[in-house]
Amino acid sequence: MIVPLSRSRDYLSIGEVLDNLRTEFPDITISKIRFLETEGLISPERTGSGYRKFFDEDVARLRYILSLQRDHFLPLKVIRERLDQADSNGGVPAVAPPSVVAPVPSAAQADPQSDGASSGPEPIATDVQLTREELCRAAGLAADQLAALEEYGVLAAGEGGLYEGSHLVVAKAARGFLDRGLEPRHLKMFRQFAEREANLFEQMVGPVALRKDPEARRQASGSISQLVALARQLHDASLGTSVKGML
Repeated sequence: MIVPLSRSRDYLSIGEVLDNLRTEFPDITISKIRFLETEGLISPERTGSGYRKFFDEDVARLRYILSLQRDHFLPLKVIRERLDQADSNGGVPAVAPPSVVAPVPSAAQADPQSDGASSGPEPIATDVQLTREELCRAAGLAADQLAALEEYGVLAAGEGGLYEGSHLVVAKAARGFLDRGLEPRHLKMFRQFAEREANLFEQMVGPVALRKDPEARRQASGSISQLVALARQLHDASLGTSVKGML
């Protein structure tokens, strides 16, 4: 239990909550606490004068929300779902202090069936052909999720309505985003970026690729592979730089 500054009450003011949680969550502010209340994630009682009253359960709920944001980068929509589930089970789980938080398993230790993001690109099988049902089962997608991904152009079946290895990689990655609270419409930008890059690469190697001799086609294929690798490096480095300020 966190002891309030005044012994005459059994709750904390918003300023006292801020002081108690700032060590664990350095970026917490009164404005952020008020925002979470506005979003309906916390509901502290009020005094007769309108001041917020944070009891132990309110502080525990706030700590749980902040830990989900800090440790798992979850959007508010997913956090709200977690809170609803916790409320139906008797309350939010206790959050361990930073000194005893269990370490995150490495990729090698992680469950191979997990939907967690990997540290590198997944190899693309070139000899795979999947039906719609097989793709959903392999990627862990529901049929309506696949339909929505296709509606927004994130996925599109290949010849004969079948899906290849590259489709499976996209489907698995999309599922990871969906599990973290994003919607199919949010993923459309990835497809658009990929198409823009492909158009740029076509302009660069198109003249060579149009030549009929096998050597020219091998040269074009090698150039495309190099451009894709460079694009991946540029994307990873640029994204890393952009998100650094968020952490």
